[in-house]
Amino acid sequence: MHRRHFLATATAAGLGSAFAAPALAMGPADIVDIAASNPDFSTLVTAVSTAGLVDTLKGKGPFTVFAPTNAAFAALPHGTVERLLRPENRAELTRILTYHVLAGRYDASLLLNNYGRLITVEGSSILSDGRSGSVHLNRSTRVTTANIAASNGLIHVIDKVLLPH
Repeated sequence: MHRRHFLATATAAGLGSAFAAPALAMGPADIVDIAASNPDFSTLVTAVSTAGLVDTLKGKGPFTVFAPTNAAFAALPHGTVERLLRPENRAELTRILTYHVLAGRYDASLLLNNYGRLITVEGSSILSDGRSGSVHLNRSTRVTTANIAASNGLIHVIDKVLLPH
């Protein structure tokens, strides 16, 4: 119902192509299972596993996850992902990953046409700007696919890795 309402609203506002997501049925699949089933999130899934966050993100939630694609991770400076995946950098990796997570369910319709700060699980805030008709985070990161429903929240696909300040 939420997805249908959002797509109708987005299409009416001329955003259908910006947020059109493949249909993923609500069901037993949680955030981790959905990400693990999509090859575009293999780096994210590896990072979540390395950081020890699988059980948390399979938990009851609800959570909203801003999920960077493999291409977003690949755009980081050379060697960054490999460095973050080392055991001695687990705390830094956890901080970065939890900066991509909100406690609660933030449907994209709440973010569109709004401007404000969202407090992350990491404890810092993300600047959300949906006034242009698409959602941008921290000014330069764009939500490319919104409202992928999971049993324990939502996933919004983003085109860059967010780094806490």
